[in-house]
Amino acid sequence: MSTSADPLATLAGLPGVAESVEAVRTAVDRVYGHRVMRRRSNEVTSEAALRGARGSAALAGADWALEEVRRRTDFGAEGEPHTVGAALRVTAEAGQLLSVWRQSPLRVLARLHLVAAGGAEDDERVGRPRLAGEEVREQLVGPEPPDADEVAGRLDGLARLLLAGSEAPALVTAAVVHGELLALRPFTSYNGLVARAAERIVLVGSGLDPKSVCPAEVGHAEQGAAACVAGLEGYVSGTPEGMAAWIAHCGRSVELGVRESTAVCEAMQRGAA
Repeated sequence: MSTSADPLATLAGLPGVAESVEAVRTAVDRVYGHRVMRRRSNEVTSEAALRGARGSAALAGADWALEEVRRRTDFGAEGEPHTVGAALRVTAEAGQLLSVWRQSPLRVLARLHLVAAGGAEDDERVGRPRLAGEEVREQLVGPEPPDADEVAGRLDGLARLLLAGSEAPALVTAAVVHGELLALRPFTSYNGLVARAAERIVLVGSGLDPKSVCPAEVGHAEQGAAACVAGLEGYVSGTPEGMAAWIAHCGRSVELGVRESTAVCEAMQRGAA
């Protein structure tokens, strides 16, 4: 990334990024202007959270039908049920951590990992970045993550960048947070769930999506794991083209999330939901 005083703002000036930012803003404004949002925004928010969690779980290897996620009450088992439960818990927790995020992003990330792990508080690897010699215990997707020492330094740098503030659009900040966490995979597990929840927090906390009705997780799942990996490789490359492509990927995910919530609004308007 740039070494300028505001590296996020520098990224916002990359070719094509302004177009992605404008497309996202237009899409978000459209769903917020829907007549259903005037009366039933809380219901749309709840449905967006459910669909976002389902999408995040799908990318983590538990691709369940929405109605199965809605119907299921027991997520204690290992494997896919636990992954879906983790996604639901993390999504719900993210909405409660906005004020903490503004003061300590790293504390929020640790909390999200603890919530994702659920019932594993006795595992010393839960709720903190991995240490030297500790491996990531989840399917590795994309480039190999750096070692623990580099992770610690880059997490600290990310936190300082966020706390310093930026004039960059919310999409750019959210994309960098998401990309950096996927690239680092700072925890021994559940990194994807945590990264996508952090992206959600930035989009909501920035004021772009204050009611959390634009689930980017839906869009990431719809674009698929291969597209996510390709975008992440661009981010990790650090080239202007690669960074712009990753931001565009995240922007498209938000747009697809908006499309999902717009369909929810239309269904509610017809009395079908």
